[in-house]
Amino acid sequence: MSRRRDRRVLGLLLTAASVLLGGWGLATLAPTHAPPTVEAPRPTPAAELRQRFDTAVLLLHARQFEPAASAMQRVLELAPRLPEAHVNMGFAMLGLQRTAEAQRYFESAATLKANQANAYYGLALSHEAQGDLELALGAMRSYLHLARAEDEAHLRRARAALWEWETKIAERRASVPR
Repeated sequence: MSRRRDRRVLGLLLTAASVLLGGWGLATLAPTHAPPTVEAPRPTPAAELRQRFDTAVLLLHARQFEPAASAMQRVLELAPRLPEAHVNMGFAMLGLQRTAEAQRYFESAATLKANQANAYYGLALSHEAQGDLELALGAMRSYLHLARAEDEAHLRRARAALWEWETKIAERRASVPR
């Protein structure tokens, strides 16, 4: 009777050795640094400007004047010559009752873009808040001249402010002894 050798043990040992050697070979050939991470794309400067501007305007409409001013400050850093940013910063300053600062922002907006209608509206409100109704009248008249395509509700408020200021000025003049 011939003795056959059981070769299963030998096959098992060879398979284990192959797996171990293969793993070692892959480990030595593989790069030692970590794979590159995928970063989220950074927004373009224009996209960041738009997002920050929109956020600031929403805060302004929600009467959150301090956060709106902070957000608009970043907009002004990104786009210092954007007249709309100056106007909105002016309205934030008005909301914070910082009327002299508001006036400067409205004036700078009008300097950057002479036909920026809402700059004159804000300028009129800042002059009124500082007690100068004559300058408020002039600024509001400029607004009405430039704002032909504005919302009718805004135009009505502007006309009402003119009427109110003209009445107050007339009353002051009537009460001054001659």
